[in-house]
Amino acid sequence: MNAQGIRKLGSSLLGAVTLTAGLAVAVSASADVKPYGAVPADQAEAITTPDHLMSVVRSGAPTAIWQALEHAEVVECLECIPVVAPLLYDGNARNREIAAWWLRRRILGVFGPGQVYSQTVTTLESDANPTKRAYAASALGEFLVSKGIAPLAKAVTGDTDPGVRAAAAAALGRINDDGTGGLGHTAGGPSPLAQAFADPVSTVRSAAYVAAGKINSFTDVASAVAVTGDPDPIVRRVGIELLDSMGASDATPALLKVAQTDSDDEVRLVACHALGDVGVGSTTNVSDLVTALNEIAQNDANTQVQDQARIAAVRLSR
Repeated sequence: MNAQGIRKLGSSLLGAVTLTAGLAVAVSASADVKPYGAVPADQAEAITTPDHLMSVVRSGAPTAIWQALEHAEVVECLECIPVVAPLLYDGNARNREIAAWWLRRRILGVFGPGQVYSQTVTTLESDANPTKRAYAASALGEFLVSKGIAPLAKAVTGDTDPGVRAAAAAALGRINDDGTGGLGHTAGGPSPLAQAFADPVSTVRSAAYVAAGKINSFTDVASAVAVTGDPDPIVRRVGIELLDSMGASDATPALLKVAQTDSDDEVRLVACHALGDVGVGSTTNVSDLVTALNEIAQNDANTQVQDQARIAAVRLSR
């Protein structure tokens, strides 16, 4: 390229840089003046009006309700609270969830005496309708407030309806507590959530094991290991997954028995997986466990169980 060409190229580049800089300044200035720029009015949190919010909630359209409440996260509106609160007992699960999410951000009008929170506790403790009690339990879990632990602990062991007990168990898992208020199980006996492991209804037992798996301080292996003898295969599966997540090496003998003899393929599979994770406890020898797993890998009727047993044996042999 000759000198004249170079000069023309330089002038073009300089013009482009100048134009870009000018555009950047213009965009910056525009953003400073109109922070919501091209954002539609109904999608901007700060300009979601209380009247619009209440109108949408009253409309009963689930998708619109979810959108309006999410966009109104920062909208303080005391008059909206009694309009939103009934959604805690709505037949649509998404409405119940988003209502609890929105309400828990409203300190005034929700958590004081006689207000939404205490009304929810009262519903859980005394309402004649078990469906409303179950919804109240779920709402207390979504509120994520520690004072909800006590009524949930009472419900998980004492409510007459299994749906309420299951909902209370799930709510304790949501709050990350086993019903003891952070104390954990003691020599005095298992926690309220662990007591639910022995509930006469399988759906409650299953909910309790799943909830315990969400609690980072849950360590009650002695109560959890009873799941290996549960009559319901779904409960056995979720309970063994809990033992796996806990790294419950003292449960190895019970897990091995399940892996060798359980009638359900999926339960044997999760038991083999757990054995590879938890390793061995004080009463188990590594070489004996590896031998037993290799036998399962050769003899089990299900090829997936065989593969999982083989993988567990390899992991333990490292």
